[in-house]
Amino acid sequence: MKKLHNVMIAGTGSDVGKSIVATALCRIFLQDGYHPAPFKAQNMALNSYVTPDGLEIGRAQAVQAEACKIPCSCAMNPLLLKPNSERSSQVVLLGKPIGNRDACEYFTSEGREHLRDKVNKAFKSLENNFNPIVMEGAGSICELNLADSDIVNMPMARFANADVILICDIDRGGVFASAYGSIMLQKPEDQRRIKGIIVNKFRGDLRLFENGKKILEDICGVPVLGVVPYFNGIHIEEEDSVSLERKMNKAGEAKINVAVIRLKHISNFTDFDRLERDNRVCLYYTYEPEELKKADIIILPGTKSTIADLIDIKNSGIAEVITSSYRNGKTVWGICGGYQMMGETISDPKGIEGQKIIISGLGLLPTSTILHDKKQTRQVITTFIPTGETVEGYEIHNGKTVVDSTATHVCASGSKSEGVWINERCLGTYLHGILDNDTVVDYLLSSTGKIDNTTIDNEMTYSEYKDRQYDMLAEHVRKHLNIELLYKILSDD
Repeated sequence: MKKLHNVMIAGTGSDVGKSIVATALCRIFLQDGYHPAPFKAQNMALNSYVTPDGLEIGRAQAVQAEACKIPCSCAMNPLLLKPNSERSSQVVLLGKPIGNRDACEYFTSEGREHLRDKVNKAFKSLENNFNPIVMEGAGSICELNLADSDIVNMPMARFANADVILICDIDRGGVFASAYGSIMLQKPEDQRRIKGIIVNKFRGDLRLFENGKKILEDICGVPVLGVVPYFNGIHIEEEDSVSLERKMNKAGEAKINVAVIRLKHISNFTDFDRLERDNRVCLYYTYEPEELKKADIIILPGTKSTIADLIDIKNSGIAEVITSSYRNGKTVWGICGGYQMMGETISDPKGIEGQKIIISGLGLLPTSTILHDKKQTRQVITTFIPTGETVEGYEIHNGKTVVDSTATHVCASGSKSEGVWINERCLGTYLHGILDNDTVVDYLLSSTGKIDNTTIDNEMTYSEYKDRQYDMLAEHVRKHLNIELLYKILSDD
């Protein structure tokens, strides 16, 4: 089989669908007999994942690796930025945090070339073992003010000698201007590298855009590989919290209402995708006290800034709703930062999250947490004590939680135990992904007294379900792309 060029999926802006299209191509190339792997040089996201060797990467590249049916590695996303605030981020290099950087310092510092060298070496390590590398750009490829320090877009495409496919979002409008401008603002050598356009998120009758395709090709001098409609009924984990705006934010009727607190610094919200697909559940994200009161189950999710978000929920009245709901018979669970919030105290003696402080928690669990700068990242296979069944998950957190010696743990494996269980209505755990396990979901929902677990018939596991979604996504994108032309582009000498 002929070796393909590497391909970069670049965008006219953020949230135009780069990650989804890259995921689809990963599965398409795999289906067609290739051995692809994903790569994003620099990612900014709070939704991250842990590789089998305990390193941290952006969730999107973990999803894309799943689509390729290969284990994820830190080489697939060598540089990850996890925002602490509007102006600073934790920098994770090759899976390990190397400190916090102010945005201005990060994009203008002299150490930028050192980061570029690390990123390039990571790419080469993938290229030696996979083909093609399905690369993903970041944001817009036309941030001219940042062009000199750019690591992830056209400079990376040049280093990888990749063909670039430009993704445009027609749903937000301005597709002609955004495509034309994105190409014409490039240097001539980079313009030549852009080999095709994909118009994404189309709504309506595709025949109405036939003339539009010709106009795009005429003004841009680049073929339109396809117009991909919005899809419904295909569920792929999303990385960007922008997607939460599209999630339900109100309680439903005649189902079990599960409310996830919409924290300002929410992270790893894909923890709840399995619940969202459960037909027994109405899952919604909210920061409204009145909507929260309607929940049968309240979940405190992970967060990048535990103390700041704890202060927020106290000031907003959310904390009082959570504790009173529990007293009134509702279920309250916490995951990671949410678990820390449910304890007696959280202290930050070194000012890891900003100021040196000790703050009282919600008092629902007999724990105290001390934040420190060492991050725990590991994949976990353990026993979920309430049911005695084996479950899988992963940890990404700062700090150590001290548990009262009389408390019951949530999970245990050998000498390792974690989390706190008070009863089926109140527990906290560090395990992200714990709700991907059917036994845990059934246990959670049974706490409401609204289901009989013996009547539940799961046709497939969640991992089987996700694999089917990748196939469905590939089928949808393949149907609307000129795949023959794409392979010609990626094969031409």
